Amino acid sequence: MFRTRRAHERGHFDHGWLDTYHTFSFGDYQDPHHMGFHGLRVMNEDTVAPETGFGMHGHREMEIVTYVLSGALAHRDSLGNGESLKAGELQRMTAGTGIMHSEANPGPEPVHLYQIWIQPGTRGLAPSYEQKSFDPADRRGRFRAVVTPDAREGTLKINQDATIYLGTFAQGEETEQPLATGRSAWLQVLRGRVEAGGENLSAGDGLAVSGESKLALAASEDSEVMLFDLP
Repeated sequence: MFRTRRAHERGHFDHGWLDTYHTFSFGDYQDPHHMGFHGLRVMNEDTVAPETGFGMHGHREMEIVTYVLSGALAHRDSLGNGESLKAGELQRMTAGTGIMHSEANPGPEPVHLYQIWIQPGTRGLAPSYEQKSFDPADRRGRFRAVVTPDAREGTLKINQDATIYLGTFAQGEETEQPLATGRSAWLQVLRGRVEAGGENLSAGDGLAVSGESKLALAASEDSEVMLFDLP
């Protein structure tokens, strides 16, 4: 079964310094029909204006993944980490028993990013942080795992039985991703246009996949997508 979540249907707020779209209920956007999907709790697409950002704030009991599409995001946290998350890099933060952090755009150009929250498989974990860049060539024309529960193949480690893939596809390229019995998937189009599950999907669109043995994808134009394999 396939179900679409169109970009224009998402919650949207333009705060001036922050232009944000919420696929699922978050903050002031509450929709009982869109509270998450199989442990995937938050899917926010944010554009942060230059010389602005999120001040120090706290999180608990959540796995938080951030992917920067363009620009650079300055990260600081209560563990002592101070990093710049650049375009194409991913960050994984286990909030666990509690972590404080800030995210800022110190540069002259907007930062475009996705922030994703996944419910952890175990509560009460010690907070932790890691960030990594992956060779773009490894995901051209295919799905490349970037976040896994066992850190295989140099991926970031998430405390949940979930895998996140990235894929970039040139116009006309096709691929198939197998899905194990009992698993579900979520496809998020980051850039471009693709056809999947019998639907034409554009940037910002999402596709929920349940009860299927595979997901076939064809790029209608040069595209980048993120795929979640979920319990």
